Amino acid sequence: MRAYLLKGGFLWVDDFWGTAGWMQWSSEIHKALPEYPIFDITRDHPIRHMLYPVDDVEQVTNINNWMRTRNTSERGADSPHANFRGIADEKGRLMVVMTHNTDFGDSWERESESREFFERFSPKGYALGIDVLLYSLTH
Repeated sequence: MRAYLLKGGFLWVDDFWGTAGWMQWSSEIHKALPEYPIFDITRDHPIRHMLYPVDDVEQVTNINNWMRTRNTSERGADSPHANFRGIADEKGRLMVVMTHNTDFGDSWERESESREFFERFSPKGYALGIDVLLYSLTH
């Protein structure tokens, strides 16, 4: 993984929730990239403006949780909001993007199961997904 990322590779980690999920993931990625800190990706970062302006990174839940609770947090108080974080190389190129306490993959599916779910989560989910894809192909 380290060699891939340092040679220009890109990794997007999505759909991991809560404190335990964060601690496990950050511990593992630190083994591969110990000298590169994790940071919050701010609104002014180019990845959030490649094609679509993404001011807010939404918390996307799975469809079953949404239909049952109408709540976006899958872990209650242990996942109160989404986090958009990254790891960059020495030149500032993002090597790793992390969407924690959210599941953007779920925003790109389910249109045939629930129009309400699709319309609620997909527009912003596709916007972020396209921006991340374009960034990964051009940086």
